[in-house]
Amino acid sequence: MGVTVSFRVPEELKRRMDRLRKYVNWSEELRKFLEHRVREYEQERAIEELEEIIRKIPSSPRGTATKYVREDRDSY
Repeated sequence: MGVTVSFRVPEELKRRMDRLRKYVNWSEELRKFLEHRVREYEQERAIEELEEIIRKIPSSPRGTATKYVREDRDSY
C-alpha cells in the first residue's frame, strides 16, 4: 500500500475532472504521470552527474590517439 499525497488544483479543473470521473481513474493517471516524470528527472540528474565526472577527467595531450594508432600500426 502506498502513502497519500495531496495537492491543490483550480476549482474549474476539479469540476472538469469530476465530469470525467466515470471514464478516467484520476489516481491511476496521476500515479503514472508522476512515475514517468520522476524517472525523467532521475535520468537528467544521472546525466548531470556523469557530465561532472567527465569534466573532472584530465584530458589527454593533443595527438595522443594518433600516436597510439601509429605505434600500433608500426608494431606489425
